[in-house]
Amino acid sequence: MKFTVAIDGPAAAGKGTISKAVAAHFGFAHLDTGLLYRAVGAGMLAGGDPLFVARNLDSANLDGNALRTQAVAEAASLVAAMPDVRAALVKFQQDFARREGGAVLDGRDIGTVICPDAEAKLFVTASAERRAQRRHKELTQKGFSQTLDDVLAAVIARDRRDSERATAPMMTARDAVVIDTSDLTIEDAIAAAVAAITLKR
Repeated sequence: MKFTVAIDGPAAAGKGTISKAVAAHFGFAHLDTGLLYRAVGAGMLAGGDPLFVARNLDSANLDGNALRTQAVAEAASLVAAMPDVRAALVKFQQDFARREGGAVLDGRDIGTVICPDAEAKLFVTASAERRAQRRHKELTQKGFSQTLDDVLAAVIARDRRDSERATAPMMTARDAVVIDTSDLTIEDAIAAAVAAITLKR
């Protein structure tokens, strides 16, 4: 059985948490496509050529903990705007999406570019202020000392880059169900996602 769930949205909206929960609920495989770009970004920060890194990426490069620093996040956003890098990662994502047993992919262009024919599409969002608060709390717990104002500025700047880039800009697919998590608990957001996907099965 092949069933693709595409979940898009900006940083810190909760799409990663929702995607993992949805995958667990339905027994689907899960791919955080942002980790692909983070891995390429980390490779670039280490002095590598982004395109070379993208073409030689494998699952061993996707250590989530090592790739979740603010510097890597910024680098990921930069390399994600490079058309050649995006093209190199498209097949990896599309093959994953059509694997047997179902798949959940989360990112910024899954429902619009990578999997436009996905059986279910969600766009998970939240206000920039709420997303900055979440990211600031996450960074503080990890020992980073950025101010909330700096985190908010970074969130807004990243939103602008992601939505205004020439290649595969972040946008809501016309047939996506929008879930605004600004005032939702994690449990309620997951329940809304599960309900939306169940209607498509």
